[in-house]
Amino acid sequence: MTDGQRLFIGGSWVVPDDGFYEVVDPATEGVVGLAPEASRDQVLAAAAAAREAFGSWSRTSPSERAAILDRAADLIQRNLVPYAELAQAESGATTGTARGMQVGVGAARFRRYAKGALEPVEEALVPQINEAGPFGAAAVMGALAVRQPVGVVTCITSYNNPWANPAGKIAPALAMGNTVVVKPAPQDPLSVYRMAEALESAGVPPGVVNVVSGSRAEVGEAAVESGDVDMVSFTGSTAVGQRIAEVCGRDMKRQLMELGGKGAAIVFDDADVASAVRGIGTTFSFYSGQICTAPTRVLAQRAVYDRVVDQLAAYASYLKVGDPRAEGTVVGPVISSAHRDRVESYVELGRKEGARVVAGGERPAYDTGFYVAPTLLADCTNDMRVAREEIFGPVVVVIPFDEEEEAVTLANDSDYGLIDYVWSGDVARAFRVARRLRAGGVGVNTVGRNMEAPFGGFKKSGVGRDVGSYALHAYSEVQAIVWPG
Repeated sequence: MTDGQRLFIGGSWVVPDDGFYEVVDPATEGVVGLAPEASRDQVLAAAAAAREAFGSWSRTSPSERAAILDRAADLIQRNLVPYAELAQAESGATTGTARGMQVGVGAARFRRYAKGALEPVEEALVPQINEAGPFGAAAVMGALAVRQPVGVVTCITSYNNPWANPAGKIAPALAMGNTVVVKPAPQDPLSVYRMAEALESAGVPPGVVNVVSGSRAEVGEAAVESGDVDMVSFTGSTAVGQRIAEVCGRDMKRQLMELGGKGAAIVFDDADVASAVRGIGTTFSFYSGQICTAPTRVLAQRAVYDRVVDQLAAYASYLKVGDPRAEGTVVGPVISSAHRDRVESYVELGRKEGARVVAGGERPAYDTGFYVAPTLLADCTNDMRVAREEIFGPVVVVIPFDEEEEAVTLANDSDYGLIDYVWSGDVARAFRVARRLRAGGVGVNTVGRNMEAPFGGFKKSGVGRDVGSYALHAYSEVQAIVWPG
């Protein structure tokens, strides 16, 4: 069988050594296409190709790199509809999400880092007057802090967004002069090969971008372990991130880790409850709850607790679950049968732990597709597993609290710290509480994002920061150059 997708290594489209595997549509359970199963040797060959290409690519002018990224953005935008149809088939995203939040954001990230390639990489430091001493005569010492590319970056991406997530790694890495080995999520890798085609057509030299996929853990392991790799950028579960970090630690490889989340949404009794419910309610629908930034742990002050629960339950019941291609569908399937079983097992666990199911809890009645009903678990406590572990599905838990101090304690009592949220009519209190939350980001009366703000987590939610110029910094080393004035 040789009619499946080929690997992209060293500028060539290569038949995989270990054959192909089926990519399944989560909505229809039909086969979308055949993805290549790379061998360990092919992954190492991809890293070697990236190493060979690094020298010349890192010396290209920023304007040349910017032009290539701009052309890639043009090509992606031009093919938005067919690319979105493929992403939808692979990931189960609704049509609006596939077009706007997957392919659309992917194109926007290439455009952003085309500009990023032109950002200054040198910063002059204040001269220092040195007295005569063992290191030489008295002198005025000048200094530059210079950002240099890290080298070869392995990018391991998540299944929930096969366009925005890879683009958010590849584009800033290339803008800074790095070369990349991309290992897409096994569930939806075909979209990433379309991205590689766009980059190839845009003029990326051979070896600068390599894509290798596989359904087995060995493919990702080889991409991390290769001696040609200088840095690993990973988005996925904390458990896998910990294993990658252990391997990186042996060779002191740089890391950028965006891991799990269990975001707390604190709703105070003076909050606009309807606004909070709309914001939290996106958890149920966006990527069918498969999003690490979701406020899945709602902490509601006692005076508004019942209103929050009732309105969230009503919100969940209004959401149309079903075929992501159908008009009006808000919640599509989760990524796989195995993941549906996992999410459902958490709902059952919540029941056993004493939570009250006030919305959802039953599998939608469809003959095909991996659907989970938006589910709300009320009367939870922070020590329940459903309140502590990342479920990564359309499931939200609600926990009551009495005073501000208790809310902060409950929010911080978590292994995770990616993004938390605070809703309050008292803006001073909201910002006071936000500063006390041990999370990489805090939304105040919003679930919106500023796409230039640093993104990353505290605790087991990650290492490092990306987005905006912070991503450029993440894919660079800082070098000091010092001279006598």
